[in-house]
Amino acid sequence: MSLIETSNLYKTYEVGDVQVHALQGVSINIERGEFVAVMGPSGSGKSTFMNILGCLDKPTQGKYVLDGIDVTATDLSELAGVRNRKIGFVFQGFNLISRTSALENVELPMVYNHTPASKRREKAMQALEAVGLAQRAHHMPNQLSGGQQQRVAIARSLVCDAPIIFADEPTGNLDTKMSIEVMELFTRLNKEMGKTIILITHEPDIAEYAGRLITFRDGKKVSDEVKK
Repeated sequence: MSLIETSNLYKTYEVGDVQVHALQGVSINIERGEFVAVMGPSGSGKSTFMNILGCLDKPTQGKYVLDGIDVTATDLSELAGVRNRKIGFVFQGFNLISRTSALENVELPMVYNHTPASKRREKAMQALEAVGLAQRAHHMPNQLSGGQQQRVAIARSLVCDAPIIFADEPTGNLDTKMSIEVMELFTRLNKEMGKTIILITHEPDIAEYAGRLITFRDGKKVSDEVKK
């Protein structure tokens, strides 16, 4: 069984009297351990697709099975638990809490799943070590560079041992040097830790780090290429 299986996904939004068809019949399978980049112009449906895969939204029609769980048949409270166990998120804007240390930011997902405080601290330090930032554990976000803040966000995505990392434009706020560092880190997490990485980007050079490229246009998957 694939880690992610979508079958004939549709997503329609009502905007006033107008129906917006954000996804139109998207079927995709992603295997455990893949590194997948998703590209497409603004309005192509890639962000809607990511929100559904990330259990942040539900399709209007179709089926989504995540690691054997039929997400489309799961209620919202159960969905939050699935999200916490199965998915780590990394966003363009880092989404760190400004008044808490790097270590405390990394601990946050474990607060929601009721991990004991001593275990939270231990696992958060291990995650910071994995991204090369253990020595910055007690720094506040404003004391860190953009690349370091994104590495803290990546560490946060690791602490619940989720098999999947969703990265939404993770290099969008970074310069070229920091972008390379972050993408090399994602590559290492994929190859050495077996994390399944699903990356949304509009930058072809960033998409090159992935082993598979899926392209969306007008709510449809228009290409799906596995690199040799």
